[in-house]
Formats: sequence, structure tokens, C-alpha cells
Amino acid sequence: MDNGCFLAVIARLHWLRRASEGLMNRIRLFLIKGLIISAVVAEIVVASPNTHASADAAEHRATEQSVGPQPSKPADRKQEDCGCEAKAPADVFAIVNGVKIAAKDVDESIKDRIKELEGQVIEARKHQLDLEINSRLLDAEAKRLGISSERLLDREVTQKLKSPTEAEARAFYDQNRSRIEGEFQDIKEQIIGYLRDQRQQAEAKKLADQLRAAADLKILTATVTPPETDADRGRVLATLNGSSITSADIENALKPLVYSIQDQVYSARKQSLDVKINDVLLDQEAKKKNITAEALFDAEILPRVKQVTEMDARAFYEKNRDRARGSYAQLRSQIIEYLQTREQGAAAAAYAEQLRKGATVQVFLRPPDPPVLEVSIENRPWTGGANARVTIVEFTDFECPSCAATQPVLEDLIKQYGDRVKLAARSYPLDQHKHAFKAAEAAEAAREQGKYWEYTALLFKNQKALEIDKLKEYASQLGLDRKKFDDALDSGKFTDAVKHDVAEGDKLGVDATPTVFINGKRVIDKTQDGLKSAIEAAFTEGSKK
Repeated sequence: MDNGCFLAVIARLHWLRRASEGLMNRIRLFLIKGLIISAVVAEIVVASPNTHASADAAEHRATEQSVGPQPSKPADRKQEDCGCEAKAPADVFAIVNGVKIAAKDVDESIKDRIKELEGQVIEARKHQLDLEINSRLLDAEAKRLGISSERLLDREVTQKLKSPTEAEARAFYDQNRSRIEGEFQDIKEQIIGYLRDQRQQAEAKKLADQLRAAADLKILTATVTPPETDADRGRVLATLNGSSITSADIENALKPLVYSIQDQVYSARKQSLDVKINDVLLDQEAKKKNITAEALFDAEILPRVKQVTEMDARAFYEKNRDRARGSYAQLRSQIIEYLQTREQGAAAAAYAEQLRKGATVQVFLRPPDPPVLEVSIENRPWTGGANARVTIVEFTDFECPSCAATQPVLEDLIKQYGDRVKLAARSYPLDQHKHAFKAAEAAEAAREQGKYWEYTALLFKNQKALEIDKLKEYASQLGLDRKKFDDALDSGKFTDAVKHDVAEGDKLGVDATPTVFINGKRVIDKTQDGLKSAIEAAFTEGSKK
């Protein structure tokens, strides 16, 4: 999981919404949560969409395969097959001092979690065909009208919305009171956002239905299943105004989700495997000392456990106060129990790590390789070599502290590599950062006058002061034409450009900032060493082609 700024409280990230519910592209859903403290108690109370992606994330276009129409064959593959296993896992995940740890034993404790994760891909694939159809129709209609897809959605969906009133939010709260934990005033804005999204879905569905009614559309399969072979990727699932939509189109669109699921399955397996390895080591050490595992725990681990103090519990509560549902007195015992359990786990892990140093441990479990995605930098600001073999694309948020910390690292790498590397910037303002979207527009206005990088440096330097008057003040500091800048900012001239970046980010699976791609591969380790390693790997891979 990235250590950057994450989208507001997300209990589960869904990539797709049913076309029948009206959204034109991926929408992330989050659950309004009644949190005591996220690490202690997290009870889901009301399903509610995150309006960040919403209908504005409509822009979606998979690369159309140059394959002639082929009849769609019956779905003979089981619908339960997610088609998302990176490759068949090894029978043995690790060997500890000669003791084998089988894959089936590692998976036994997490099989329900794996099934749940793979189920997300199965559900996504069911609806991706409808989303692909709607997306192509939207793009075609926008092109016919000579406007952007974002502008079309704004005109036909956003501008037709009637904002929910506080009275309507109160009525919703009262009707669902038994499932909602928290007072109305505390979650009013989340409820209003949920109701607004429902209305947005309804308007988007009307638009989708209108576009479909006027199109020459033939859907050739009842169920979309993963391709069984490379040749099967050419299977035609539907035709739209004479163009084919193939299995490859669907699978290409699902690549970011599939990788995300593979990575989460790997993380779950790694955590389960680490527990198994530690258990083997502890058991072997107990036998060596001719004592029971319980006695070893009492002798070697309990003395290492730090006792949680009142000060520790109070500090934890204060750090998480904004997410707490209750006073310190109400939550005190739960916090102390949680912290004490965490300390015991840390002590056990430290002792197991000590045992590992004297053991022979071979691990065969490997993380999945990130897919190579098509990350466009068309009409985006860039620096570095025009013909560089390696391209870095960063999705950033000017109000995100992690983005401010990463930016100088990226710029330093560009200096190191010179013309061999290119750095391109794309905006991805997060919902919880109330000034980030307008700051992204301001960056585009500065770019219009040739000062993008200088202006964004000021934004990162002044993240606590991004109000509109401050954005204009920074333009003056750079000697920009204030009238031109102010007119662009006040008129929303670059609103569509920022929305387009957000939509592209959604399509690529961006869920946090900063998100960095190097030659189309998402980079997890965004430290200087991690980024440099990814750049070198990109050079190596490029030389093999």
C-alpha cells in the first residue's frame, strides 16, 4: 500500500459500477464508516459512493485490437474463474531449516480473503462490457459535438443535478438510523454526497440510454469470461456502429484492477507465510531447548513486551481523535487492549527475526510483476530529454505532503540522468484536499504562460496556503500576466483538463498520490533508491527489445 495521501476513508475499492445504474466509467465506492478507531473497530454502516471519480471519470478508451470480427463462442469457462492468477503458485512457498511450508497450508487461513479479492475481478468483468460500450458512445458523441467528454458530461449530467437539501439528508439519516453510527451533524456532508451521487447516476443513465438508443449496437455474448488463450483475446463480444469490442479490450481495461488484486493476494500470502515461518522457527527453538512453545513464549517473548501506559493510550487517542466515535473514557479499555496486543506481536516478531538470522530460510513466494500500461503524456508538461528512452509520469496533488516530498527526488533524478530520462506531470487532486483541484487549474494557467514547473514549486512550498487569492499572488511572484492568469482561473478555463487527468488516473488504477509510472509500470517504492532501481530496470528492459 502506498505511503502517500489516500483517498478519504475507503473500506473497499470497487473499480466498476453497473452500467444499468448509469455511471459511464469506473467509480470508487467507499463506505460511510462508524469508526471507533480504524485499527480497533471498523463497522460498516452505510454503503456510499466517493464522488471523486463519479461521472467525471467517463473518459475511457482501451486500445482496439486489429483483429477481424470473430463469432463469440459460448462461455464454457466457469464464471467463478477470475482469470487473475499471475501464474500458478509454487507447491512450496518456503523451506525453513529443511522444513517445507506448502502453499496450501499458507492459503488455508486466508482462502476466504483470496476468494473475496478474486470475486472483485469477476464482478468487474461482468460489467466492463457495458462500461466499454457507454464510454465509446460518450466519446463519439463528444467528438460529434466538437467538445470534450468532460464538457459533455458536465452539460448533460452535472448541470442537471439538483443538490440534496439538509432536510433530505436528515430524512435519509432517520430512515437508516439503525445502520448508522454517529450523529447527523457529524456525517451530514457524507450523506449529502451519497444522495448527490445517486442523482448523478440517474442523470448519467438517461444519457447512456439515449446514446444507446441511437446506436447500432449488437451484444454477442450473455456473459463475459476471461480468454483461455492468446488467440481467444480476439473474440468479439459486441459490435458498436461497425466497430468490434473484443475480449482483449475488456482485459486491457481490467489490467490495473487485476494487478491490484494480485498484489493484495501476494501481501496476504506473504503475511500468512511470515506467520508460518515464525511458527516453525519458534517450534524448532522450543524443541532445541527441550521446552514447550508456551514456555518459550513466556521466557523469551513476554519479557520483551513493553507495557502500555496511560500516556501511550491517551497519545493514541489524540492522534486518532478525528476518526474516533466516543470519548477517551469510553474507548480507553479497547485502546489499551489493542496497543498491548500490538506490543506482543512486535515482541514476537523481533524474537522470530533474531531466530531467522541463525536459520536457513528460503522463500519462493514472489510479488506479481506490474503490467505495462499505456500512460499518455500527450499535451502534458514535461522536462528532461525529448527523445528519452525512459519516461516517468507522476500523478500528483498539490496539497499532498507526500507529493511535495517526492517532487524534489524526481527532479534530482532528472538532473542525474539528463536527457536519458523524461518526467511528465499529471494532476490527481484528492477529494479531501479542498484547494487541490483549483491549485491544479492554476498550475495549468501558469503553464499557459510557460511557467508550470516554477509555479508548481511555489504550490508545493506553500501547501497550507492554496486559497484562490494566494494562487493569484504566486502568479504575481513569477511575473505572470495577472489578467490572463486570473481570467483563466476564474472562468474555469482548465477545469476540463484537470478532470481529464483525473479520469485517466482512474482508468490506470490511481488510488493515492503520488502515483508514479516508469515506462508504463507503476512504481511501489518511491524512495530515491526505489525510483532509481526502477529507472535502471526500464533501461535494461528497453535494451532487450
